[in-house]
Amino acid sequence: MDKPEPGLHFKLMAITFEIRDFFAPRMSILKEVGIKPGLSVLDYGCGSGSYITAAAGLVGESGKIYALDIHPLAIERVRRIASRNHLPNVETIQSDCATGLPDGSIDVALLYDVFHKLSDPDSVLEELHRVLTPDGILSFSDHHVKEDAIMFGVADKGLFRLAGKGKKTYSFSIV
Repeated sequence: MDKPEPGLHFKLMAITFEIRDFFAPRMSILKEVGIKPGLSVLDYGCGSGSYITAAAGLVGESGKIYALDIHPLAIERVRRIASRNHLPNVETIQSDCATGLPDGSIDVALLYDVFHKLSDPDSVLEELHRVLTPDGILSFSDHHVKEDAIMFGVADKGLFRLAGKGKKTYSFSIV
């Protein structure tokens, strides 16, 4: 399926995102989603882990964060973030598609800035549909994809329908 970025490219991307996150904290984006204490969140394509600390704070000690990425450097980086910030509720998953999570076990799936890179987006959407609870939310953001392509790529497959649109994200519910 997909292949991880070369190591140097990943490291440069991580540095760029650290600078971006300093000036535009990810919490403002996550607040659009409505993440609450006790929820389980899957950050699909977690990359450099920009959302991990903020999401872990929102779900609290009773919630769970799963950070999935194909790249071993991403997984290593998220583990360091979780360790450094004492976040025992963060678990990493290295995969190119399958999460290994039980059916209906995730309340919110974050699909941020990765959709445009997927070689088989339909398989990813099917996996997210499988792991989301019946009232779960797929939160989508990808500045590389125009709105009509988002609707076609996500909502036209019969798995999700648009539930809301924020300033930075689209929220989809399960059909």
